[in-house]
Formats: sequence, structure tokens, C-alpha cells
Amino acid sequence: MKERYLLEDVSDNNGFSLITDYDGSDENAFNVNIKSGEILPVLPLRNMVLFPGVFLPITVGRKSSLKLIHDAEKKHKDIAVVCQRSAHTEDPKLEDLHNIGTVGRIVRVLEMPDQTTTVIIQGMKRLNLKSITDTHPYLKGEIELLEEEIPSNNDKEFQALVETCKDLTMRYIKSSDTMHQDSAFAIKNINNSMFLVNFICSNLPFKKDEKIDLLSINSLRERTYRLLEILNREVQLAEIKASIQMRAREDIDQQQREYFLQQQIKTIQDELGGGGQEQEIEEMRQKAEKMRWSAEVRETFMKELAKLERTHPQSPDYSVQLNYLQTMLNLPWGVYTTDNLNLKNAEKTLNKDHYGLEKVKERILEHLAVLKLKDDMKSPIICLYGPPGVGKTSLGKSIASALKRKYVRMSLGGVHDEAEIRGHRKTYIGAMPGRIIKSLIKAGASNPVFILDEIDKVSADRQGDPSSALLEVLDPEQNTSFHDNFLDVDYDLSKVLFIATANNLNTIPGPLLDRMELIEVSGYITEEKIEIARKHLVPKELEANGLKKTDIKLPKDTLEAIIESYTRESGVRELEKKIGKILRKSARQYATDGYFAKTEIKPADLYDFLGAPEYTRDKYQGNEYAGVVTGLAWTAVGGEILFVETSLSRGKGGRLTLTGNLGDVMKESAMLALEYIKAHASILNLDEEIFDNWNIHIHVPEGAIPKDGPSAGITMATSLASALTQRKVKANLAMTGEITLRGKVLPVGGIKEKILAAKRAGIKEIIMSAENKKNIDEIQDLYLKGLTFHYVNDIKEVFAIALTNEKVADAIDLSVKKASQE
Repeated sequence: MKERYLLEDVSDNNGFSLITDYDGSDENAFNVNIKSGEILPVLPLRNMVLFPGVFLPITVGRKSSLKLIHDAEKKHKDIAVVCQRSAHTEDPKLEDLHNIGTVGRIVRVLEMPDQTTTVIIQGMKRLNLKSITDTHPYLKGEIELLEEEIPSNNDKEFQALVETCKDLTMRYIKSSDTMHQDSAFAIKNINNSMFLVNFICSNLPFKKDEKIDLLSINSLRERTYRLLEILNREVQLAEIKASIQMRAREDIDQQQREYFLQQQIKTIQDELGGGGQEQEIEEMRQKAEKMRWSAEVRETFMKELAKLERTHPQSPDYSVQLNYLQTMLNLPWGVYTTDNLNLKNAEKTLNKDHYGLEKVKERILEHLAVLKLKDDMKSPIICLYGPPGVGKTSLGKSIASALKRKYVRMSLGGVHDEAEIRGHRKTYIGAMPGRIIKSLIKAGASNPVFILDEIDKVSADRQGDPSSALLEVLDPEQNTSFHDNFLDVDYDLSKVLFIATANNLNTIPGPLLDRMELIEVSGYITEEKIEIARKHLVPKELEANGLKKTDIKLPKDTLEAIIESYTRESGVRELEKKIGKILRKSARQYATDGYFAKTEIKPADLYDFLGAPEYTRDKYQGNEYAGVVTGLAWTAVGGEILFVETSLSRGKGGRLTLTGNLGDVMKESAMLALEYIKAHASILNLDEEIFDNWNIHIHVPEGAIPKDGPSAGITMATSLASALTQRKVKANLAMTGEITLRGKVLPVGGIKEKILAAKRAGIKEIIMSAENKKNIDEIQDLYLKGLTFHYVNDIKEVFAIALTNEKVADAIDLSVKKASQE
């Protein structure tokens, strides 16, 4: 038998370990001179299975195995080759070995360059290892030879089965990247069916246990069928793996190709001065086709887009032009949210978010009702005015929630540039649209609820007057075609519900004020503040400070104590801060000690949380002194009472001194009052010469606080009359009203705030102009309870009501005779 050996890899069995010219045609080559029951040296292999007729190179490392190989070679004796159950076992016993093995014949022993020994063994016949008889110097065991059931040469089915196995093996070798393609050469040259099947079983990288199963099958036909099943599985897996690798390789190749082409395009565009703007321009053109534009707007856009195409990307104009086109595309042209016209739901939402504010809620519900009936209307321009902290801005959110509209807020405090409203002309680098247009882009709809916050704090300077720019925005007849300088095309703002907020109407220009529907959001009385705190502020602050509703309780009497002693405001902003301070201190105490010292905060506990009371309630101070009269004033934080004091001192007379940080209007009111009394001294039975012998000093306490306005006119007149007559002023009485030189009493503003201040101070009666009666009629009875109103037209009526006939206890004798004697 002529043989050629090619050692490829003797350390594992992932490929054909040995290619031989032996074609397996000599069946006598498998004959052995061994009988069952003989004792043979046993060579244990790790993860390798030897089949009959197959040449297998084995690297021998164990000393016992080296001794066995050398002895068998010298004596020309066959050995039993079996596989270990576990490759990690160093000194295997019978139970560590598979029973099925093969009689092996040593063909050649090779000393390798790396100082290892490789032995080439040919499998001869299958055996069954029955027992181990000796373990020194190497394993020896009793064997039993196993016969093969070989089909006849005329068995066509078996021949077809073998050919199928051969074809599948060729496919596997072709698909696998772990098999050498030269292995196909050996498969083609094997003619013996049994040798071919065993050769494939031994050399293809199946699992060890599957190879043992194949070796244990006595029938060659059954072994070939089992091999066919394994080959089918392995071929499918190999082809799937090859297909995945091919797709991955193609994907990488495609990415590399695209990258290369992109680099080429970039280079060409850089040479030509162009860029990747073509794709961007095309995307804008496609988006423009879907926009709900008028013919004029569409024509403008296409014209500007064509201009962009002609502009070099490195030009400064390119970014300006691109910004302009993107602004036009991002604007919500013709996009409107659907209003929720369920009036009951809207009323429920408004009542849930805000306590009181009946006028505002009524106006919003009226708007909804008309919108529901007409199905289309211009939105009103509403201006909510009142002191800070009464909920003007947050009311806008509630309106948006009730209508199911988008909500946008724009603060106008400190805005002094007209471009903030109208935008810049797009010819300038860095030009931007105005804040109205930018806010609509942010909202994503053309009918949001738009809050213009602090509209009374808009200021004008050399850059223009923003309040004048707002005239077009807030005019329902003009804002259907609002013109932004940057956009340069008309935009419809008529569906936007603009709600402006202001603290003081006096600083809003008349034309702007005329375009808005004014709704007063007045301050709250103590009872309302308690309800607002209980329903809204306390739950909000509990959540903000990480506390549960059951952790800390603030009863009504505690809330009232906070309102009266620690806040002085018309709104509830300061009240919210005080509640937050109490809860923060409680949270800190819990985080430090692990428990709340007080779960219910009582009025007596407020000193520990908030310190000493910051305010004492303005109280009526009695009528024991002549010339002291209680007036009612309006301030930015609500209504207050003030005292006008008049004192007389002997002198040359004719001198009027005014103190108390008074404004010009208030000073003029004092002079008016004095001149009226001088001209009508007979009304009060005064000797006219008194004015020549007594100096008059009018003072309004709290001199650090600026005071101005005409509403203290009748208060000053009454104070002068009381001082000059030394008559008492009626107890628990306050007054407000402007005086003229003729003695007429004119109406004043801030009536509700003044009434609240009077109630806080314990006032029972109030004198005011008859023209202010209409303001009283609009106020709920809740605010008027316990008050009596005197409506007057002339200062004489004021004197008749306010001055009693009783002199003060320490009345000064103002007779001219006594003064001259002294």
C-alpha cells in the first residue's frame, strides 16, 4: 500500500488531519491478528475519535502515553484507542473512558521541532473496552472486537446514500472557512464506501459525542443515514453563516463605496464653490407644496427660494436667506387647534384653578358661548389689571386649559426695542422675526392663548416705542394682516386670544388702552385668601417640599394669623412664600430628627417658624384729637388707610406746611382744601382773622412712603375743618374723594381695594362721591357687609356727616381776641 502523509494540524480536529493517497480499495488492509478477550495497551485521547481505515495524527504529551507508543512501535503491536469522557482528566480510569473505541496501528512516530512527539495511527477495527486490567506503566485492558454490517456492492440505495454524503461534504468544505479546500481532493479519491463514511465521520468538525454515537453503530447503512442527518444540519449552518458574512461584507463594501463617493462629491463641490444645499433646497420645496399658503405667500416663498439657489453658501446672505425660508416653513399657517366649547367643563376648569375672579370667568364663558353659536369670530383683546399676586398671569393658563388651546406667554417688562415686537428687516445679518412670530412658531398653532405679561411696563427709547408696535397686534380690525418686518408678508393674528396683564393702567398709552377690554382683577379679602391658601397654596407647597397631605396641617385660624400678621398685600404671593417657609422648616426638622415636632401648626407656633409678626393691622385710632381724619388710599399692593393730621400754631398766619413725602397732586389737594375753607369760613362759623394769626401744618404719617393722588382731597378738607373748629370727627368713619375749588366731590378709583382696607381697620362708615355708587353696586355683598356708605356731591355734605358738635377734650381757644392779648 503506497501512502503520502501531509500533516496540517495535529493539535485539534477542526480540519482534515491527514490527507492520504490510500483510496480504501484494499479491504484486506483492515484485517487484524487480534481476537476478542485479548489484553491491549489502551491509549486515551482528548476530544478525538478514531474510525476504522482512517489515519489520525496525535500529539502525545503524557509520559505513560509516550511509553505505550514506544513499546508498541518496537513490538509492532496494535493498541486500543479510546476517547476520554472529559478532556481535563489526567489519569483516566475505566469510568472516565468511552467503551467504544478502535484498534489502532502505529504507522509512524515523528519528533517535532517544538520538542513534542506526534504519532500517526491508522484505525483498523471497532472494539468494545470491557475492563482495565493494568494501569502501570500505562493502561491495559480487555477488549471485544465488533463486527460491521456492510451492505453488498450491488445495493443501489446505499451507493446513492454514500454519494449524497460525499456531495454534502463537498458543499460543507466549500462553505466553511475553517476547512482547507485541499480536503476535497481526498474525498474525490476515496472509492471504498466504508472508508469514505468513516473518513468523513472522523475528520469533519462534529461534536465528540456525535462521533462516539456514529462509531457505536454496527450497521454501516444506519451509520451513513445518521451521518447524512448531521451533514445536512452542518451544511445548512455553514451556508447560513457564509451568507451572513457575505451580506456583512457587502454592507461594509457599500458603506465604503458611499463614503468614497461622498468624499468625491465634497471635493468637486469645494472646487466648484457649491455644497450640499441642493438636497436641503429640494426638501424645502417639497415641504412648501404641503403648506396652506395664499397665492401671494407662495409666490414670495418660491421667489426667495430661487434667490437662495443662486446664492453662494459661503456668502453672508446665504444664512440670512436660509433663516428666512425656514421661518416661513415653521410658522403654523392655517393650523388651528379645535376649541373645547363645552361651557360647563370650561366653567369647572376655571373654578378649579382660581377662587373668585367672577368677572373674568364670566367674560371668558361669554366668549365661548358666542364662538359656539357663531362658529367663527375674532378673538377679543382682554386686559386684566390689578395688584400683584392676584392670579392674572396664571389665569391665562387656566383659560388655555379650558379652551384646550396652546399656551404662550411673552413678558413685556423692560422691553424698549420696537424690533422685539415687529422683528428686524431680513436684509441685516443676524436678523430675527419679532417675539410674536417666534412665539407662534413655538406654539405650533395660529390660535393660542397669548399672554402679554406686564404690558404697563413697556418703555420707549431711541430704538422705538414698542407700545406703538403693539397697536397693530391688539387691534381686532388690523391684526388680520399683521406685518412683521422680518417676514415681510401679512400674517393673520385674529384667531389668537390675546390677554394682557397690568398692575397700573396709568402708564399704558391711551391708544393702546382703548384697544383692549379692561377687566379689573381686584385684591382678596382675608376670607378669600384663607380659601385660596387651603385649596391651592398649601397643597402646592406640600408637594414642592416633598411632604404628604397628612404630614403637616395648617388650620384656618393659622392661615388667618399668617395673612394678618405676616403679609400686607392684595394678592397671595407673599402668603405662598410664608407657607413655603413653614413647610421647609418642618421638612428640615424631619430630615434631621426623623419626625415632625408639630404636625398641626397653630397660631401660637408661628413665632417659631416665621419670627416676630412683621405687620400690625391698620386700625382706626379714635377721634380724641382735633384735625385727625382717616382717609382711604390705593397702592400697588392694594388698599390702605391713612391718617391726615392737621395742627395749628400761633404765628403771623398764612403759612401752610405740608409733610409726609407728598406728591404734587396731593400737595395741590391740600392747598385747594385750605382755600375752599378760607373762602367759605362762614359755613363752619369761623372768624376769618384766624387765618392771619395761626399757622397750619398738614402731615400724613409714614413719611418714608411716597404718597400722591387726588383722592385725599375731602380727607384734608375735613382735617382742616376739624382743627379750625376743634370739633370731633365722627367715630369709625373714613372717606375718599377729590375736591374742587368750588367744593364739589369728584369720584376716585380703587374703590374695592379701599373698602377692603377699611374693613381690615374696623371702619364702619365711608364717605365717597355719589358718582362712585356705581362701583359699589358692582361689588359683591360679601365685601360690603358691616359697612355704611354716605354718597355726597359737595364738601358741605361731608362736613355735615363727618363733624360732630362735640369739642375735643383739650380744645384750643382760637379766638382772635385772646391771641391778640397774648
